[in-house]
Amino acid sequence: MNIPIKSSSPSEVLCSNCKACCCRLEVMIISDTGVPEEFILRDQYGGETMKRLDDGWCAALDRETLMCTIYENRPWICREFEMGSYECIDERVKYL
Repeated sequence: MNIPIKSSSPSEVLCSNCKACCCRLEVMIISDTGVPEEFILRDQYGGETMKRLDDGWCAALDRETLMCTIYENRPWICREFEMGSYECIDERVKYL
């Protein structure tokens, strides 16, 4: 049974308890940060998103550690997604 977490302060969401819920979101690539080609999915119009695997998670996510394997080259949207923000908490509630 999934029990929603309470809205918490940003300081309560840490790398150690994050669970990478945002890595299930569709991520558009809108700037060149050096994302390796094998993680990019291109649509028929040339739009680029991060590839997701059959489990729905980003292809660049290490499934054991829940850490990004291309952190230094992650997309701009990933860089701007603030850990502990309203959007972060909203995603956590969906999956935890």
